[in-house]
Amino acid sequence: MEYLREHNGREAEIVDLFTLTFTASEGEEEGTVIGELVRKLLSDTAQESLFVFIAEENGALIGGIIFSQLTYAHDERTVFVLGPVAVAPDQQGRGVGQGLLSYGLRALQMAGVDIVMTYGDPNYYTKVGFTPIREVDAPAPFPLNHPEGWLAQSLTGQPIAPLRGPSRCVEALDDPVYW
Repeated sequence: MEYLREHNGREAEIVDLFTLTFTASEGEEEGTVIGELVRKLLSDTAQESLFVFIAEENGALIGGIIFSQLTYAHDERTVFVLGPVAVAPDQQGRGVGQGLLSYGLRALQMAGVDIVMTYGDPNYYTKVGFTPIREVDAPAPFPLNHPEGWLAQSLTGQPIAPLRGPSRCVEALDDPVYW
């Protein structure tokens, strides 16, 4: 298995992976919604506001993760939000997702990112270093439907002090349906 940051020219394949993965786990409607989100993230987000990592085996795409910038109006720290994450249904349970997340988090740390947020299953994301954070300490761009899933990880080794100001996500995520 190989982890890569280079994804140019594979955008359609990446969209298909996310669509397939979310269709298999959440149904066709959710698969379509997430596939469209990924398409928008890849095509409409400035390169400096996006990190995309993929996992492949024997040339086949088997996993993908996307980090996009999250800015806080009165805070100078560099923050990115993880999501979505996809591992091909027939590859799940092999550690592909956790390996890809560890690879991506190391790359963001090397790029000088201070904090990574995610909104998902605490049972899964705590395995790669995320911890719950309160919305009052890190406001989300929209009210969260499941605040227990709002998680953060410091990439600096320092505790996460409250993030100051309202947050703003990239345009592709700027819809309450994702929050």
